[in-house]
Amino acid sequence: MAKINDIDEIEAIEVELLLQGIYKRYGYDFRNYALASIRRRILRFADNENLPTISSVQEAVMHDPAIMDRFVLSLTVNVTAMFRDPAFFAMMREKVIPLLKTYPLIRIWDAGCATGEEAYSLAILLQEEGIYEKSRIYATDLNESVLRKAKSGIFHLSQMKEYTDNYIQAGGKQAFSEYYTAKFDHAILHQSLRKNIVFAQHNLVTDRSFNEFNLVLMRNVLIYFNEDLRANVLKLVHQSLSPFGILALGKRETLPSEARGRTYEELDATEKLYRRCA
Repeated sequence: MAKINDIDEIEAIEVELLLQGIYKRYGYDFRNYALASIRRRILRFADNENLPTISSVQEAVMHDPAIMDRFVLSLTVNVTAMFRDPAFFAMMREKVIPLLKTYPLIRIWDAGCATGEEAYSLAILLQEEGIYEKSRIYATDLNESVLRKAKSGIFHLSQMKEYTDNYIQAGGKQAFSEYYTAKFDHAILHQSLRKNIVFAQHNLVTDRSFNEFNLVLMRNVLIYFNEDLRANVLKLVHQSLSPFGILALGKRETLPSEARGRTYEELDATEKLYRRCA
């Protein structure tokens, strides 16, 4: 009978072979994602697809692009909501918006935007603070499927109560219902929120910087990467930030100690807001 350690070792090898095969076949590079996290997601995907082993996942995705699309979706979609973590958006209003107001043109990168809730939350925040007209939000994600949903600006009406509660806690200045139209069981965000958002595919692992930004939001993305990949992605983000540009990370994420105080100054320790030094 195989020992537990043997099973763990076999699964680690299977994960390595699967990710290497995906990289060579499709160009998606998940090879440096944190092993425990990606293994958990692969096993969940295998269970959903009725595949008995990680090796069977490899065979399936190698031969069926439709299964591969579902696999990528299972790895890249994270839990999200409009004004998720209301305290973060309240702090954005207090400490970041005054800095953004000093720029004649504001460029924002929402990296790992998923289905777009964070990008639209930003649009509302900027609109209420009177600077949306001079702003452009670039919302990117690895996955084309979630980007299509994000571009639609349509969400299920049942989600609006949670989003309204978040908006109020984040310091919203009017009725949240004024930002969408209810139609049957869906909420359609107003076109005014969508007009200055550009949704596009971008892979933080393999793609390069594509602009210079005054604000980069990369919340709850680094937690899925190993140490080497985190370093590479943070280098990409640093290249993408303008002097004195602002970086927002997730609550469980942090900058390396050598970067704090030298490359970045801390705007808010709790909400993980940093400002690039010149």
